[in-house]
Amino acid sequence: MAFNKVEICGVDTGSLPKIGYKRSLELLERIKTGDEAAREEFLVGNLRLVLSVIQRFSGRSEQPDDLFQVGCVGLIKALDNFDTSHNVRFSTYAVPMIIGEIRRFLRDNSSVRVSRSMRDTAYRALQIRNKLQDANGSEPRISQIAQELGIPEADVVFALDAISDPISLNEPIYMDDGDAVYVEDHIRDETADDSLWLNSIAISNGMSRLNEREQNIIKLRFFKGKTQTEVADQVGVSQAQVSRLEKAALMKMKKYL
Repeated sequence: MAFNKVEICGVDTGSLPKIGYKRSLELLERIKTGDEAAREEFLVGNLRLVLSVIQRFSGRSEQPDDLFQVGCVGLIKALDNFDTSHNVRFSTYAVPMIIGEIRRFLRDNSSVRVSRSMRDTAYRALQIRNKLQDANGSEPRISQIAQELGIPEADVVFALDAISDPISLNEPIYMDDGDAVYVEDHIRDETADDSLWLNSIAISNGMSRLNEREQNIIKLRFFKGKTQTEVADQVGVSQAQVSRLEKAALMKMKKYL
């Protein structure tokens, strides 16, 4: 389902405005002072962010209008809780918030109905988990959560399992320089084996066509099984740059395979 030039909630998605990074910073500073006009301009300028997220859920039966509205709620929550002092791009912070809001909506409106009491138990368990984690600085055990709630451990497990939702490997976690970073980019491939690649003359020939940095990235990603984030730290560039360089290198290699 493409949303490039359609109307969602009466909004022509093809004409949604864009705001640059510098303008975003200016608006965020004005928003701190209570400037409602700046707030509205900032939210409207980030509707494309909501649009990019809801496309990840386009295979479901829910209407795009509903997902867009829910995504906008996530966008507003992200703005209300965003702290510029952390030196993080707004898109990096907002995307998980938008995804979370949509996932809650889909979970609560799922055809597989979860009883209200079980949902309440799960939400209380999550609150206790966060409280214990903040107090102890470590992940609490199920037994500790169950003890705080005064219920059997099995009830906690069943409740948390009931509200969990499978995550696609292609689901975006956050944005970096405008490029989405997906779950699969943070998964290490422990089965990666150099010999599977080095035994192929064709692939070796393709590798020889790459420059030194491209070869290094391909080796780290596919020979060593590193994630894009790990490669970025080792090479000294952003994850977004690694993603672009990796794609370009693979396209170059395909010409010789």
